[in-house]
Amino acid sequence: MKKKDIVLSGIRPTGNLHLGNYYGAIRNFLSMQEDYNCFFFIADVHSLTTHPKPENLHARVKQVLAEYLACGIDPEKATIYIQSDVPEVLEMAIYLNMNAYLGELERTTTFKDKARKQPNNVNAGLLTYPVLMASDIIIHKAKYVPVGKDQEQNLEMARKYARRFNNIYGVDEFVEPQDFTFDGGEPLKVPGLDGSGKMGKSEGNAINLFDEPKEIRKKVMHAVTDSGPSKMNSEMPETVKNLFSLMKLVSDPEVIKQFEESYAKCEIRYGDLKKQLAEDIIDVTKPIRARINEYLADDNYLGRVTKIGAEKGRESASKTLDEVKKIIGFKRFY
Repeated sequence: MKKKDIVLSGIRPTGNLHLGNYYGAIRNFLSMQEDYNCFFFIADVHSLTTHPKPENLHARVKQVLAEYLACGIDPEKATIYIQSDVPEVLEMAIYLNMNAYLGELERTTTFKDKARKQPNNVNAGLLTYPVLMASDIIIHKAKYVPVGKDQEQNLEMARKYARRFNNIYGVDEFVEPQDFTFDGGEPLKVPGLDGSGKMGKSEGNAINLFDEPKEIRKKVMHAVTDSGPSKMNSEMPETVKNLFSLMKLVSDPEVIKQFEESYAKCEIRYGDLKKQLAEDIIDVTKPIRARINEYLADDNYLGRVTKIGAEKGRESASKTLDEVKKIIGFKRFY
C-alpha cells in the first residue's frame, strides 16, 4: 500500500473561524483528510506574540477546536492537535534558530508588518516566527502546506531552513515543503464585507461561523455597496461584485441570476439583495453553529480528541527529533 504524503496546516487561535476560512480552506481539508496523512494543529504558541490573557487563550483554543470538528475535520482520519501539546516542535525550533540569520529574519514581510503595527511589542517571537513555523512543518516532514498569500514567504523560508540543515550536515533528512495546489489552482478567495479585499479575522470584515442570525443580518446589511447602476449593463464596482461573489457561495443559482438581471436593468435594490444574502448565509451556518455548541458543551470529548492528537503528534515529532539530534552530534554519556 502506497504511503500517503503528509499535509500540515495550522491556525492561530486569535478569533472565530469565518466564511473565508470555511470556503477558502476547511472544505478542502475535508477531501484532503481522505487522501493524505493530515496534521491540523491550533497554533497557541504562535499566538503568544500578542500576549493573550491565559483565560482568553484557553477559551480561544477550545473554540477553534470545536469549530474544526463542527466543520467536519475527523480525528479518526486526521491528526488534530494543539501546538503546545507537542513540545518537540519547540526544541526543533531552537536547533533551527542556530542556522537562521538576523538579517533574513528582519527582512521578512510579516515581521516588518507586525513591527509597524505593534511598535511597543516587537518581541523575539515575532522575529523568529518563520523559524517556529518551519519547525511546525519540518518536524512532521510535511510535503505539502496549504498557505495564503501572506504566508508564502514564510513557507519559502521553511524550504530554506530544510535545505540549509541538509547542506550543513551533509544529509537528506528533510524534504522541502511545497504549497498545496488545490483543484482548480489557487485556493478560493472569499471577499470581506467592507469592499477592501479578502475576508479576514483581523480586518473586521468577516462573518463568523459562530455568529447568531441577528449578528449576520446586521453585518450583511452594513456591507459596503454604491449608489446603484446608472446605465444598463454597466460594469459592477468591486464592492458589489463582492456581494455577488458571496452569493455564489451560499445562494441558489436562480436567485443569483434574478439579482444579476435586475442589476443589468438598473432595477436592483441592494436592501433586497442583502436580505437574501443574509438569509442564505444563515441557512449555511446554522447547522455548523449548532454542532459547535454541542462540541463546546462536551469537554470530555474535546479532551479525548486533544489527547489522541497529542500522542499522534508527539509520536511523529519525536521520531524526527531523535534523528536530528543524532545528526547534530548529541550523544548521551549514560
